[in-house]
Amino acid sequence: MVVDPGCAKSVQDFLDARGYHLSGILITHHHMDHVGGIDALLGKAKKDLPVYGPASGRIAQINRPVREGDTVDVHCLVAKVLEVPGHTLDHIAYVIELKDTMNSEEVWMFPGDTLFSGGCGRLFEGSPQQMFESLQKLNQFPANTRVHCAHEYTESNMRFSRAYAPDSKKIEDRESEVRRIREQGLSTIPTTLETERLSNLFINAANPIEFKQIREAKDKF
Repeated sequence: MVVDPGCAKSVQDFLDARGYHLSGILITHHHMDHVGGIDALLGKAKKDLPVYGPASGRIAQINRPVREGDTVDVHCLVAKVLEVPGHTLDHIAYVIELKDTMNSEEVWMFPGDTLFSGGCGRLFEGSPQQMFESLQKLNQFPANTRVHCAHEYTESNMRFSRAYAPDSKKIEDRESEVRRIREQGLSTIPTTLETERLSNLFINAANPIEFKQIREAKDKF
């Protein structure tokens, strides 16, 4: 299954290289860089595939609309649906707790553009209050939760965080680590909630007012 296929070719190339067949699509929100590959993937599959996503009706290809509290069968795993408005009003996230099926304490999170490594999504539709509450909802899971966010924005996020909080040793250390990783051509994703709790200004905001100040500063950075 694939989450937010903005590009069909990269997904299909991955499937073909490994001999995999697509069995379903999970969508977090309607922006084109998350849904742009759906039609081509459905056409390539030549069969009806389940397309899960927000129940708002804004994405025509969704045939399995889901809401807060719903679950999605991901083969032997179960993904729980969380409504996390802020970036868009109908944004959702998927969380897979492996203790439910594989006797593991590990958790996999797919938050789309709500939570980023070192940051969060822009408020295109929602309010600071909504995004603050959404981040707190995502932050309720264990520290070892693997956060598979949708974009590799960590380096720019940490550059902003270092400028906003120049006295933070934890942010300084994270920025240096991220720079080393990116210089090697590697990805910083997935991150973990433990890492974000140490160095993400947005998820650590004490209240919606503080969050708004940080978000506005990032928008102008």
